[in-house]
Amino acid sequence: MNKKLHIVSLGCTKNLVDTEVMMGRLKDYKLTQDSDDADVIIVNTCGFIDAAKEESINTMLELDSKRKDDSTLVMAGCLSERYKEDLQKELTEVDLFTGVGDYDKIDELIAKKENRFSHSTFLVSEQERIITGSSSHAYIKIAEGCNQTCSFCAIPSFKGKLFSRNLESIVKELQNLIKKGYYDFSFVAQDSSSYGRDNGLSDGLISLIEEVEKIEGIKSARILYLYPSTTSLKLIDKIGQSKIFHNYFDMPIQHINDAMLKRMKRGFGKEKTIELLNAMKVLPNSFVRTSVIVGHPRESDEEFNEMTQFLEEFKFDRLNIFAYSDEEDTASFDMQEKIDEETMQNRLDKLQELSSTLLEENLQNLIGTELEIIIEGQSDEHEYLLSARALNWAPEIDGEIYVNDTNEKNITYVSVYKARITEIAGDKPLATLL
Repeated sequence: MNKKLHIVSLGCTKNLVDTEVMMGRLKDYKLTQDSDDADVIIVNTCGFIDAAKEESINTMLELDSKRKDDSTLVMAGCLSERYKEDLQKELTEVDLFTGVGDYDKIDELIAKKENRFSHSTFLVSEQERIITGSSSHAYIKIAEGCNQTCSFCAIPSFKGKLFSRNLESIVKELQNLIKKGYYDFSFVAQDSSSYGRDNGLSDGLISLIEEVEKIEGIKSARILYLYPSTTSLKLIDKIGQSKIFHNYFDMPIQHINDAMLKRMKRGFGKEKTIELLNAMKVLPNSFVRTSVIVGHPRESDEEFNEMTQFLEEFKFDRLNIFAYSDEEDTASFDMQEKIDEETMQNRLDKLQELSSTLLEENLQNLIGTELEIIIEGQSDEHEYLLSARALNWAPEIDGEIYVNDTNEKNITYVSVYKARITEIAGDKPLATLL
């Protein structure tokens, strides 16, 4: 087959896994970076917040404007699922629509030129995937859907309730990927710390960690998207004891003020949230990442200032800031006392500045430290610099390290090396191999 495929994955890493499944189903196509040369163009869309929805629509329109006449333009994923009736009426540029239930049937849908929206959400099992972006790291999706009722989040309305993948399936996928040379894994779900609860497992994530630790060939692992009220001290201790899983904690807290957390329907208040965060932070070589939302309805200046003060004092290793997005099918959509745009933007600017300051402090603290890094290839910055990341960092989101002194070692890409951070250039640590 000489047909060419151009595929775009928008949004989160969970979307990326589903995109890789579609690529596996279409492996007979030749991948191309040039959309105007492709026979099939697929966009796996994100429908989480306004900015993501706008990006998805703009991407579809841009790709349509450049494509050749006989190509097929496919809109898949969350945005397509969430607004399927409206989009099929209004987005006439698109040839084929599908949602979040048929990633493993994309080849069939294209062959039939058929729109399809299955009632159940697809959860990867043992389907062949074409891993993108790395030959050492892969994302492992462990569950779909979510049982939480956060006031600002529409995901459960189109992804459904939590349903977890069985351990045997996860182990089999890991073993297959290890045979292909992968050794670094990030485990993902909408609410990873709830893994297995739909199947009666109160400590499902602990069981998963124990099974993963038995598998030969895994050098490195981390868990993304922990949820405060389903994360336990027992789980944190288990991660702290693991020789495979890094003391890496990605737990979006969204806010810290008790009243705001209650409005957001987060399940946990300030005291218990801080207890979890402190338990994470005291572990050796811990790395704590979080996200917060500014401008949720009825957020007062005092509540915002309390969150700001906490973020300044706790000093997260990485901090993501999101402006509240007013989403249909959420509890906050119908709330009164919405925050005006100017106030929201001022709060957003203040926290983004704080996030930059915290990152700068975090990177400066790395100077003189020794750590394990993965050298991924030549950097885009300069031919004499190698691009790397700390082994415990999550790919792409936690930053890049430049290696400017290899000590005359023979370098093999995607291998692990010991290094010392010598200085910071902008937002990039510079490292010397040991």
